[in-house]
Amino acid sequence: MFSLWRPTDRAIDRFLRQSQHLPLSYSAVGTASERVRGYTYDESTTIIGHGRADYERARTALRSWRQFDIGWAEVFPRNAAPEVGTVVAVLIRHFGFWSVNGCRVLYHVGADSGTQYEFAYGTLTNHAESGEELFGVDLDPESGNVRYRIRAASRPNALVARVAFPIARLLQARFRRCSAAAMAHACADLKNLSPLR
Repeated sequence: MFSLWRPTDRAIDRFLRQSQHLPLSYSAVGTASERVRGYTYDESTTIIGHGRADYERARTALRSWRQFDIGWAEVFPRNAAPEVGTVVAVLIRHFGFWSVNGCRVLYHVGADSGTQYEFAYGTLTNHAESGEELFGVDLDPESGNVRYRIRAASRPNALVARVAFPIARLLQARFRRCSAAAMAHACADLKNLSPLR
């Protein structure tokens, strides 16, 4: 859904209701974890902390969708649990207009082992792009570094995304940078609020 104005909360709620039973916009579930022909792949990893307490804060931030606290993107519902089957709407402001895009949480990678937490969502048929995005945090056992990772597999779905493919690629790169900064900021915020030190 594209708009020249920011959609109202009511419009976003309606979009979410209409998205609940939509199919994915692609058939190869797992494209973010396994390379599938026809998709563009991107991955970034950023150190956002150090040690067990920072890992726990990063995990909390990721489960709260804080990776979207970037000023020009939001996830609805705001309190959505990233559990398999959860449908979310991603609201994005870009170049003078707004889009709302439907996604469904599809899988978690491995168990929540205490040193790694990852989940992936896939695009629904009402999303401008087609593919998956995986978000993860892990605690490196050797260095103690806490890393935030995004891995995405995408291709244009909507006509506007196909026409504006170079611009879409710039937005995707911008999102990865802003998302990493948001996660680092979220961990620092949680550190200030938490007795964990």
